Amino acid sequence: MTPAARIDVLVESLYLRVRGLRHLAALILLCPGARAAGETLRDVTFDAAGESSSNAELMRRLVSPQTAQRFRQSLKSAGKALAAQPLTPSSEHFLVYVPAHTPERGYGLLVFVPPWQDARLPAGWSPVLDRYGIIFVTAARSGNDESVMSRREPLALLAADNIGRQYHIDPDRTYVSGFSGGSRVALRLALGYPDLFRGAILNAASNPIGTAEIPLPPMALFERFQHTSRLVYLTGERDVNHQMEVMSSVSSLHHWCVFNLDDFTQPGVGHDVASAAALSRALGALYQPSNPTTARLARCQSRLTADLDTNRQRLQRLRTNGERAAAAKLAASLDERYGGLLDAELIEAVPQ
Repeated sequence: MTPAARIDVLVESLYLRVRGLRHLAALILLCPGARAAGETLRDVTFDAAGESSSNAELMRRLVSPQTAQRFRQSLKSAGKALAAQPLTPSSEHFLVYVPAHTPERGYGLLVFVPPWQDARLPAGWSPVLDRYGIIFVTAARSGNDESVMSRREPLALLAADNIGRQYHIDPDRTYVSGFSGGSRVALRLALGYPDLFRGAILNAASNPIGTAEIPLPPMALFERFQHTSRLVYLTGERDVNHQMEVMSSVSSLHHWCVFNLDDFTQPGVGHDVASAAALSRALGALYQPSNPTTARLARCQSRLTADLDTNRQRLQRLRTNGERAAAAKLAASLDERYGGLLDAELIEAVPQ
């Protein structure tokens, strides 16, 4: 066990001991049947599959128009139809941690995308989840070797949907997180589902947005992401390669007018999952209101709108002039760069 992990275990043990002493009398006198700590539920299965995890929504929110078009054409050529859902909920297994006490406005929710295959709660996190009143849920078989679109993303969405059906959840405290490769997936989900996830904790890995790996969603969703979502980066001081990734990711977010973010470095830490203290700091940052400087955001959005209009006109002009090869090349470039921000009908109308 690393020194950091030993400290996390010691902190958790001391926290539980102090909290138990502080609440012991009240628990005996007022709530003799209540549990003093949260409850970890293992091998949990769910029955419901909502619209958010449907293939149609995954394609609309998380892939570019040309990518979606190619996939539909491939299915049509094979004589197949798009399935309603990529997964059968009852066949999947989850770990759920539920704090002992429900906050007045409902539990918070943290959906965690792991790089590993088993469903586990990182060491030392449970006291922090108790303190903030946050339910934690993570899926099995959602590691880096699994398909992002057909497993890792729908598993996270199934978890959020079903926990929301079973518990009183505060929608303003619903977050997605991930470690290492799972952090890359968490950013995709936060970007594509800002109406579900109000923020994200990106631990030890990230990517730029507005790329083939993380395309931008339709305009209405992206504007919501700009205004209401908050991102927190957590990276180890000795995790040099991923520190460079974070710099690139933050730079891309600023380019795309996303300013509600924090970037924390964990002193002396390498490529390791966040400690309890780091998790607490990240959650505290997520609790801050997302309120970008109006003037700065307006200037940035004006620039983006002008760029979009210019490129839209270029593409339309090439189509009108019958320059098919040039139009196809430009459409492919714009599709990768702007994703769903450009009119899907305009991009899809250009032969690939």
